[in-house]
Amino acid sequence: MTEYDAVVYDLDGTIVDLNVDWNAVATDVLAVYDAADVEPGGNDLWELLLGADEVGLAAEVESVIASHEREGAPTSPRLRHADELLERTVPVGVCSLNCEEACQIALEEQNLHDEVETVVGRDTVETQKPEPEPLLAAVDDLGTSPERALFVGDSPRDELTAERAGTAFEYV
Repeated sequence: MTEYDAVVYDLDGTIVDLNVDWNAVATDVLAVYDAADVEPGGNDLWELLLGADEVGLAAEVESVIASHEREGAPTSPRLRHADELLERTVPVGVCSLNCEEACQIALEEQNLHDEVETVVGRDTVETQKPEPEPLLAAVDDLGTSPERALFVGDSPRDELTAERAGTAFEYV
């Protein structure tokens, strides 16, 4: 592996398997739309989250999703890349589409909190992956440049985020 000055990990599917029933989350988010008498722009959770801002439901939808994430974080199984994280000799961060608090809870439960110097969640900066800002914020917090950082993730969205941010990328 090429030597990097910092490594940033995605959380869910990379370090832990976040214990969340995403279908139940989508159902609860659809209930928010229904209670507001607003027609959702689809059934996909990500589309519902992005569309919530346009119809004045962003805070409620974010609250529902974050609640499920925080609830599932303590019982999320650890994945093998969590052990790899412990072996790193460079600063380590997390950049996730999950809310920051759920990331912090999961890291604490897995005894990884002290090993991770920065956590950037969905609600930490103004934009979310695949926009580059969350990853760039994590890289900046770790005191390096994008060219000297590696992003480790499990999805095409993570790969696109790395490409847009100018970091190296590694699939788990």
